[in-house]
Amino acid sequence: MSALGGPVDHDSDLPLHEQLERRLREDIQAGRLAPGTALPSTRGLAAALGVSRGVVTEAYGQLASEGYLSIRQGAPVRVAAAVQRQRPREPARSLLPAFAYDLRPGVPDLAGFPADAWLRSVRAAVRAAPFATLGEPDPRGVPELRETLAAQLARVRGAAADPEHVVVCGGFRAGFSALCRWLRGQGADRVAVEDPGWHPHRLAIEQAGLEVVPVPVDEQGLRVDALGGVRVVVVTPGHQFPTGAVLSRERRAALVEWAAAHEALIVEDDYDSELSDQRPGALQGLAPERVVLIGSLSKRLAPGLRLGWMLSPSWLTWAITSAQAIEAAGGDVIAQLALRDFLERGELERHLRRMRSRYAARRATLLEALRRLPEVRVRETPPAGLFVLADCDGDEAAIVARAAQAGVGLEGLGLHRFEPGGSGGLVLGYGALAEPALERAVELLSAAVRRSPGAAARSSSAAAAGAPE
Repeated sequence: MSALGGPVDHDSDLPLHEQLERRLREDIQAGRLAPGTALPSTRGLAAALGVSRGVVTEAYGQLASEGYLSIRQGAPVRVAAAVQRQRPREPARSLLPAFAYDLRPGVPDLAGFPADAWLRSVRAAVRAAPFATLGEPDPRGVPELRETLAAQLARVRGAAADPEHVVVCGGFRAGFSALCRWLRGQGADRVAVEDPGWHPHRLAIEQAGLEVVPVPVDEQGLRVDALGGVRVVVVTPGHQFPTGAVLSRERRAALVEWAAAHEALIVEDDYDSELSDQRPGALQGLAPERVVLIGSLSKRLAPGLRLGWMLSPSWLTWAITSAQAIEAAGGDVIAQLALRDFLERGELERHLRRMRSRYAARRATLLEALRRLPEVRVRETPPAGLFVLADCDGDEAAIVARAAQAGVGLEGLGLHRFEPGGSGGLVLGYGALAEPALERAVELLSAAVRRSPGAAARSSSAAAAGAPE
């Protein structure tokens, strides 16, 4: 009964009765005071602790009101029988894997985050925000940011951007998930996606209760002729993930014509369009009443900021706004105002210029290192974004697993395929690692590839075929 016998701290800022409450509560939760245990009388415990009887009476009364103690007239105070012992509390752990060398395709250069510039914008937002701004926020996002975003999207992405149809959201996934739930509520049952395509698209669609319809992709992007009878399609036209293809001019025209003819909706995932020197304009600019343009800061700045935007057709804006109002999914108002200041001062564009140069150098380093690994062959695509796609010999899943054991994080192409089959592939990101780390990562990857059963068999066959008789 250590909590009962230990002294209380008369010099503490914490009142004496609260100190006693905490000790008793912790001992009961830990099982040191078992259910049914009789506690000393208020007079006896007060004398033992050197406090007034009122301190003990107040502590006992509070714990009884919480259900920890049972107090009955004429009977000893006891630990309540219903209290269950709690397991020892373990340190909080992350569900996210950690790698010494992270080659996953969605990770930007987090060490390059412009912390000083962002902090300046946060401070400016706090100083300038009127008190009313901190009340219940506009579910579309603060008007100042929507105005700035509309101007930015029109200038940088060639979008037909009206601030009344810009909705701020907590990143692409938050906005897209809300849209999928609305579609389900309107009676939609199927959504088409690129195959291969970013696997969280599929997860969000399925979570909303909709069927995923895979549509093949080739070197010109989505095969519009294979859309069939769907009425909603998700595309990455500026830089298809994970093949790196850019939706061709002919396919863009065909997709817009398809949407008009079928009164269909195109969801444009504009995830990394500004990380290329050649940036095709947003598809939304061609058909603003048929396209929802969704973008975020995840690749442009950092995924942890959880800030994104949706540029909606006029007929869809109110539905999206209603969903935002119910879920309060617009994000932190101060962060929104900070982003507005960040954009207005041109900090995002300065950051992107630095990153484009840095990513180009890292891409070149990765490609040069991979040339020394014949089992991995990079597909030719325009230089852009944060990743390359490579075909590989050997068992794809085994390579990914062996690389992870060696501290190298990467993704297999199979993760992003919606239909099984096809040769093995690796989606290799270069955004997070500096050049020396990229070279070391490829060394470790080389060992993982060559230990793969399929690659080893091919090497043995090649050696046998080339051996002299």
